[in-house]
Amino acid sequence: MISVEDALVQCLALVGPLPVEHVPLALAAGRYMPGPATASRDQPPFAASAMDGYAVQGDPTADDRFTVVGEAGAGHAWHGTLGPLQAARIFTGAPLPDGATRVIIQEDVIRDGDTITVKPGADAGTHIRPAGQDFRAGDTLPARLLRPNDLALLASMNVALVPVTRRPVVAIIATGDELVMPGETPGPDQIIASNSFTLKALAEEAGAEVRLLPIARDTVEALSFVLGLAEGADVIVTTGGASVGEHDLVAQVAESLGMQRAFWKIAMRPGKPLMAGRLGGAALLGLPGNPVSSVVCAHLFLLPMIRALLGLPADFHAPRPQPAVLAEDVGPTGPRAHYMRARLTQTGGLPRITPFDRQDSSLLSILSSADALLIRPAGDSPRSTGAPVTYLPI
Repeated sequence: MISVEDALVQCLALVGPLPVEHVPLALAAGRYMPGPATASRDQPPFAASAMDGYAVQGDPTADDRFTVVGEAGAGHAWHGTLGPLQAARIFTGAPLPDGATRVIIQEDVIRDGDTITVKPGADAGTHIRPAGQDFRAGDTLPARLLRPNDLALLASMNVALVPVTRRPVVAIIATGDELVMPGETPGPDQIIASNSFTLKALAEEAGAEVRLLPIARDTVEALSFVLGLAEGADVIVTTGGASVGEHDLVAQVAESLGMQRAFWKIAMRPGKPLMAGRLGGAALLGLPGNPVSSVVCAHLFLLPMIRALLGLPADFHAPRPQPAVLAEDVGPTGPRAHYMRARLTQTGGLPRITPFDRQDSSLLSILSSADALLIRPAGDSPRSTGAPVTYLPI
């Protein structure tokens, strides 16, 4: 068995950044932009009014009067030049006329025909947005996973097609004669296939495109056929069939198809029978069949592989443990690292973490109630309430 850390290093060695493609700005949210985007214009491209009011020259005081000689609206500049004691009606976002040095907000004037009079106590602000106040041509938005807020900035930078990493294609294959799909009627010795749906959701949330393939039955022929359906995927994920029983065929069949195995079995619980390797042009990740084991291993290994394929910096590949304190005593861990399903309580300062009493890797109800994995290193001694620990949010 190898350590979790060594297994992650070997998993990440199986993948690398995918090519870049250009997508319309409207489709770029949630995609990873691996390089900077550059503005082709200033924003705003001209000095603009920040308020509805009157553009004037100079520094007017109470009772000063101006003659209104023009009007400027957003998208409709007034092309005259203001002289002393002249004003232009102006609206928010409109270009500032030549000669103007200030905008008097409309609440601070009295208008009578084409004459405005400044009220006492008028706001002294200029209410002008200088050209390039937000950004200049040539300024950049650094590489990042694009959020909805970033799309507004890219649009203002006049970036219509965004260079993003191609989405990794993840093919998910559940294996086993005991499985049927949700909605089907299980036989007396069958269960509902559940792992694939959480794995699909996790992979898509991380930025992958997912192909949910048919259940592979426990024959060489069936598994070979379904593995063939994964052609073109960047990562093939199998669940079940990676242990040591005579019906656990994933390694046998994958190796007959040319898989180069990186490792098999890791010193962790849940998830000991994890397997990884390369099969054709894809990385293959053989997850355990137990539902909790499958999901925990996906957090630790599949999601980092997806982030590496997207080209995220190496510091962002692995999940980042967070600090907490124990809310109750815990015992020793033994020879394997233990990722315990747990719940967090926020009390000010570091959160308090409580592992569930039942940690069996088949208990989906416990997994559904958990919001954290308490990380217990291999060989860890008993720890008391209040002891510092780390966890992964899930």
